[in-house]
Amino acid sequence: MLTSDFDYNLPPELIASEPLAERSASRMMVVHRKEGHIEHRMFRDVGQFISREAGDLLVLNDTRVVPARYFTDKGYEVLRVQMLTPTRWRCMVRPGKKFRVGHTFSIGEATGTVVEIAEENGDRIIEFDRVVDESKHGHLALPHYMGREDQPADRERYQTVFARSEGSIAAPTAGLHFTPEVLNPLPHTFVTLHVGVGTFQPVKVENIAEHKMHSEVYEVSEATAQAVQKAKRVIPVGTTAMRTLETVARDHGKVVAAQGSTDIFIHPGFEFRVAGGLLTNFHLPKSTLIMLVSALAGRELILEAYAEAIREKYRFFSYGDCMMIV
Repeated sequence: MLTSDFDYNLPPELIASEPLAERSASRMMVVHRKEGHIEHRMFRDVGQFISREAGDLLVLNDTRVVPARYFTDKGYEVLRVQMLTPTRWRCMVRPGKKFRVGHTFSIGEATGTVVEIAEENGDRIIEFDRVVDESKHGHLALPHYMGREDQPADRERYQTVFARSEGSIAAPTAGLHFTPEVLNPLPHTFVTLHVGVGTFQPVKVENIAEHKMHSEVYEVSEATAQAVQKAKRVIPVGTTAMRTLETVARDHGKVVAAQGSTDIFIHPGFEFRVAGGLLTNFHLPKSTLIMLVSALAGRELILEAYAEAIREKYRFFSYGDCMMIV
């Protein structure tokens, strides 16, 4: 299939650059795969589609977003993609030509030195003389399509209420809709997948089979593995939870306690071993994420659903409304 097969035209005014005042006030499009039927609900109705008695189980990603974006004393940008040690970081930098090996700069009281340039993608390995004050100098790396810098309110709002395992650059946004009042009555468990910088990177090849996915670190606990094995229907909350579960099932034959990294690419033709549905947000045109939801519900039905969402003026992307595929 071609990347252009997953394109659609989105009016810019439908991109949600700010969150709603209430997390659970989002709209929810429900896509019934077998019937090819679409209905419009509110997210607060999500419990009507999850049945403990029927053996349903929600699986959420409990990763916590960290301030990964920094600015040097000269105003250059440093995006930490991996903390090798507290004072040794793997980073993307801008402008790249300024960050040659040996280049020094400061972030607050800390002085950093470029000690290596990664051959495969140009990432910089930077060594600091002391720990950078993250709370004072760190910024959230909000997606570029929001068209704004992060604000103090984003520290809480661009974070799920159940976030606990630090390490993500971006939020697992399908989970942003939940409040404790909505989530607690529902059967649920957690996995961890730390969302990497690849979530922002476009598909640059026309034949999707040639696309190379980024690698992200995950962990599945024994308690979660047992809960998934007992469930009759597993519904991941977000593409990150789905990719974690399907990776483990692919590698071990079923969901077991495991940790590692995954570069799994889910697109039409993929054989699902775990997911019996999905709760997710609306995704960018021609992205790996719209390919993933198309694998579950079918490309034509998904593009029809997206066209319907545009007609109904749903809010798109990270701070936007959501879709439940059943």
